[in-house]
Amino acid sequence: MAEVVRMPKMSDTMTEGVIAKWHKKVGDKINSGDLVAEVETDKATMDFESFQEGTLLYVGIAEGQAAPVDSIIAVIGAPGEDYQALLTASPAPIAEKAVPVVAESAPVAAAPAASASVTPESLGATVIRMPLLSDTMTEGVIAEWHKKVGDKIKSDDALADVETDKATMEVTAYAEGTLLYVGVEKGQAAKVNDIIAIVGKEGTDVSPLLTTAPNNPAPAAEPAPVAAAAPIATPVVAASTPAAVVTSSEDSRVKASPLARKIAQEKGIDLRHVQGSAEGGRIVKKDIDGFVPGAAPIATSNNAPVASTAATPSIPSFVGEEKYSEVPVSQMRKVIAKRLAESLFTAPHFYLTISVDMENAMAARTQINAVAPVKVSFNDIVIKAVANALKKHPAVNSSWGGDTIRFNEHTNIGVAMAVEDGLLVPVVRFADGKSLSHISAEVKEFGAKAKAKKLQPTDWEGSTFTVSNLGMFGIDEFTSIINSPDGAILSVGAIQEIPVVKNGAVVPGNVMKLTLGCDHRVVDGATGAAFLQTLKGLLEEPIRLLA
Repeated sequence: MAEVVRMPKMSDTMTEGVIAKWHKKVGDKINSGDLVAEVETDKATMDFESFQEGTLLYVGIAEGQAAPVDSIIAVIGAPGEDYQALLTASPAPIAEKAVPVVAESAPVAAAPAASASVTPESLGATVIRMPLLSDTMTEGVIAEWHKKVGDKIKSDDALADVETDKATMEVTAYAEGTLLYVGVEKGQAAKVNDIIAIVGKEGTDVSPLLTTAPNNPAPAAEPAPVAAAAPIATPVVAASTPAAVVTSSEDSRVKASPLARKIAQEKGIDLRHVQGSAEGGRIVKKDIDGFVPGAAPIATSNNAPVASTAATPSIPSFVGEEKYSEVPVSQMRKVIAKRLAESLFTAPHFYLTISVDMENAMAARTQINAVAPVKVSFNDIVIKAVANALKKHPAVNSSWGGDTIRFNEHTNIGVAMAVEDGLLVPVVRFADGKSLSHISAEVKEFGAKAKAKKLQPTDWEGSTFTVSNLGMFGIDEFTSIINSPDGAILSVGAIQEIPVVKNGAVVPGNVMKLTLGCDHRVVDGATGAAFLQTLKGLLEEPIRLLA
């Protein structure tokens, strides 16, 4: 007997799920435990396994579409079994949203004839959409196309490099055939689930798919190869001054990683002269770093300013040039700008600053590092002290929920880290229960992963409080914007050697300033001040952290 498969509730806040990918198609045999689909929730993308056995008779949600929790997404039963009664009897039918993956095997009576007349399957084509590559991604920028219209495509071939808000990642083909259509040019953005390419049999007319696709961004009348991105014009005052870097069309056809291209452009290196060491001769970062250019043409004396030969002293002339460059905003920078603007203009911020005597902390760190398996930094000590202080002041370890205030009983400390394109905040979970060595090792691992752009969504989700440290850059004091939905953030300045008063005498001291940024909706001034007093006591008597 046929059974319906419903959208599962995979998190406590989930109200609907998006089918990121189907791993089975209509007509396939299904065993209990088989991976059927990937479902994208509000938290993450998770595998959905079948607990039923039989044949996949019906698929009600196409890839990229959403379905409410408990709605029908598929039907499993015996081959040829009539399942229509199950769809009509469902308490939560979604027939108007249902799009069969294989039209001939899964007809939907309510679907309009016009939209069902042409499907990718009927044309023998595969539509490739902008994938969801991170939990915060809403759109991706095509950093580089590795294939052009007319090229033969094999499964798992690298089609393009996509720049997201977190990193630059490769999009691989999951179909074989000829690249028939490219919908987004290099350097342009496409929203998640928009069509970026179509692969199929050579000569296939894919224009019907483009005219009926709901998410397609205004395609051209006929598929055409992606044009090279136009270089940004640079105004030059001195006509004799040559351009610093010239990127040719030949350069764009060289196999190279996005990072290698970026570094080569910055250094003015022609990629055609670089030998790639990766698979297929692809150029990577180490090839650019180790590249030794040949003899470069030396500018002739005609381009050099002529020195004055007048015997009378005069002000020498200086020939300069006005120039600038414009760089498209990265996806990471877009998300940072959006989130920080939302935080600053939504949460009413106020700031409290306190000075901490770090003499004892400096002495304790020296003693700890003499026996610790991992070198402990002052920031590690601050993270541990913050976690302990939050346990005594749960109001600071809270977040605003509109109608409720969440008081977190766990202490997950976000550690702000600067990377090339912006800022990432990986999370040290349950920091109050970890040793200084454990915290230090974890932070170092996060730092290495952040620089390599290998942090995963689970690494930066779930903070309850954030620490931002600019002391290593010599910054004495600063304020930070709260990392929403946290209720507070701590800004850590440098340790300064300044005169201090002890026992009525002015003596040299080492002082560090801490600034607490508070969301006034959940943290009041007195509450924040009490937290800082506790934190100050822990740092000035660090033996309490080990007790």
